[in-house]
Amino acid sequence: MANDGLVLSEIRADGVAVVRLNRPEALNALNMAIREELAHTFAAMHDNPDVRCIVLTGNEKAFAAGADLKEFVKEGAVGIMRRRSERHWNTVAATPQPVIAAINGYAMGGGLELAMACDLIVIGEGAQVGQPEIKVGIMPGAGGTQRLTRAVGKYNAMKMCLTGKPISGVEAHAMGLASELVPDAEVLDAAIKLAVTIARMPPLAAQMIKESIIQGASAPLDAAMALERRSFQMLFATEDKTEGMTAFIEKRRADFSGE
Repeated sequence: MANDGLVLSEIRADGVAVVRLNRPEALNALNMAIREELAHTFAAMHDNPDVRCIVLTGNEKAFAAGADLKEFVKEGAVGIMRRRSERHWNTVAATPQPVIAAINGYAMGGGLELAMACDLIVIGEGAQVGQPEIKVGIMPGAGGTQRLTRAVGKYNAMKMCLTGKPISGVEAHAMGLASELVPDAEVLDAAIKLAVTIARMPPLAAQMIKESIIQGASAPLDAAMALERRSFQMLFATEDKTEGMTAFIEKRRADFSGE
């Protein structure tokens, strides 16, 4: 992997980029330095045509154990506001390409919020995820009350945020918080396999599907249907539409160029 810092990245020949949080001595706790480096890494991939799908992961012990409280314990409201740390997760969420979070071990607090800024989640059976902020006198501040509720519903989100108790990977998958549940040792391989499948698809169609799902989720149904319809129509102007349909008729595998 490229870089020897808090975030490692590799762009593979198959169109899959693998981004790894690299602060193992702190269970990938999210200090400002790792947040900034992660945002810079993702921003650099936004317009890279060689990147068709991204896998974000940590290590076998932790995806990310949460915010680094040493940076917050003496901070006041104005200082927190001036950090504007939400912009770092927004960079991940705004990535045009599909992003898969591969979760082993702990994904707590900001770690789970980071995973929920991604588009798909592959989780290990033994993972532990949760929003424990209430236990230290605060609350989630980067999606833990909003993205979580949209993913698992009011009652599950209320229980997780109000008790601060973690749930297992098995429980997370059962309540709709993960796309795939696999044995712990298979998490990264399963995420990369899923990413390879997506990377083989026409990238413009993949990006428009992502945009329609995300933007449509918070829009009235009529407006969301209009967004979907316009995106559907626009894809008929692409070379990949012609290639895909021709390959289907000719019973061969399509070779999508992204044009």
